[in-house]
Amino acid sequence: MAVQGSIKKWVRVPAHTAIGVKRQARAYVNPYLGGILLGVVLFSSFFLTGNGLGASGGMNRILVWGQDQLVPDHVDRTAYLLEMAGGDTNPMDSWVVFVMLGVIVGGFASGWLNGRFKIETNRGPHISVKTRWMLAFIGGAFMGYGARMARGCTSGQALSGGAVLSVGSWAFMFAVFAGGYALAYFVRRLWR
Repeated sequence: MAVQGSIKKWVRVPAHTAIGVKRQARAYVNPYLGGILLGVVLFSSFFLTGNGLGASGGMNRILVWGQDQLVPDHVDRTAYLLEMAGGDTNPMDSWVVFVMLGVIVGGFASGWLNGRFKIETNRGPHISVKTRWMLAFIGGAFMGYGARMARGCTSGQALSGGAVLSVGSWAFMFAVFAGGYALAYFVRRLWR
C-alpha cells in the first residue's frame, strides 16, 4: 500500500501552474520505489541502446571538445584525447553527453514540478556558506578525477558495471563507500 500511495503522489502533476507561483513541496518518492524505477531505467537503457548509464563521460567529452577548439594540435598528439576528438571526430556525438544534459534538465524540471526549486546552500550549523562551497568544489574535483581514473563515475561504474557483475565495478563501489564513511568521520561535526 505504501508503494501505491507513493506512485499516486509521484504522478500527480499540476495542470495549470504559472512559473512564478510558489507551490507546496511534495513528499519525496518512497526510496524503495525510487530504487525499482532506477533499475527499470538501467535495464531499459541496456535493452534499448546497448549502453548503461553514465555521467562523468559526458562532462569529460564536453571538456575535450572545448580543448579541441582551443588547442587542436595538442588533442591530436594525445592518445587519450585523440580517441574522443581527433581529426573529424566530434566528442559531442556521444550518447553520454545527452544523458548528462537530460539529467540536468530533468533535475530542474523535477524540482520545479514538485515545488522544491529554489536557490539555497544546504549546510550544517557549524559551517559557513563559503566553506561549504569550498568543500563541495574540492570533493567534486576529487570525485571527477577519480571517475576518470576509474574509467567511470558512480552511475557508470557502480550501477552499470555492477549490474553486469564487473569485478572492477564492485571494487570501485566498495572503495567509494569506504572512502565516504572514512571521510564522514572527520566532517560530521560540521553538520551537527
